[in-house]
Amino acid sequence: MARENINDLLAFLAVAREGSFTRAAAKIGVSQSALSHTVRALETRLGLRLLTRTTRSVAPTEAGQRLMGTIGPRLDEIEAELVALGELRDKPAGTIRITATDYATDMFLWPRLASVLPDYPDLKVEIIADYRLSDIVADRFDIGVRYGDQVAKDMVAVRVTADSRMAIVCSPSYKAKRGTPVRPQDLLAHSCITLRLPTRGSLYAWELKKGRRELQVRVEGQVTFNGVYQCSTPPSTAPASPSCRATWCSRTSTPAGSSA
Repeated sequence: MARENINDLLAFLAVAREGSFTRAAAKIGVSQSALSHTVRALETRLGLRLLTRTTRSVAPTEAGQRLMGTIGPRLDEIEAELVALGELRDKPAGTIRITATDYATDMFLWPRLASVLPDYPDLKVEIIADYRLSDIVADRFDIGVRYGDQVAKDMVAVRVTADSRMAIVCSPSYKAKRGTPVRPQDLLAHSCITLRLPTRGSLYAWELKKGRRELQVRVEGQVTFNGVYQCSTPPSTAPASPSCRATWCSRTSTPAGSSA
């Protein structure tokens, strides 16, 4: 259906509901003659008489009544939805989908959302915690929390935290038993907590930096996790092997929120 046909149907509906060309013309903001011409053009195009006109009143014919019952509720639904959409400009509402790691969720997202959500009861947040570095656009996310060097160049990025660092840590008992590594290569002789991410085929190599010098060390150990949060906070009963723990160990990174 051509766009102008929608306008003709709206004109007919206004006249049929008001029972008057004069009142209908004033309601929709056109002249009475223009409105009469529009309705007559619609009747001509359909080959049906939709309105019975007298000097005192206007009433729909049987065909006009049928058309009113068919299109009236649907056009009302469309108008109501457009009004509802307009209300979104005045207050946040709807569902926001966020992709982030569990560490970013616990440390950055949830503490801030917990204080904001009570003020916006119509707002819902869905957080998908994983390490796949999901495609924010293709997977229909509204926001993605990433370290600065993981943000795609064509995404809009906003810093959400200060710079963070990682540190290599272990328990005092492990240090007393196995000693302290002095050089990065010394880590190869230690039983470290390792990390396997779905975006990498092999174990994650610890990325170390001193000044401008950067180095990757592929450590080994008895325990491997698929999440940074578990590596950072192993169970209290587990052997306290060296692990990379945020503050972050390697190069400085900046968690950033990206949106499509």
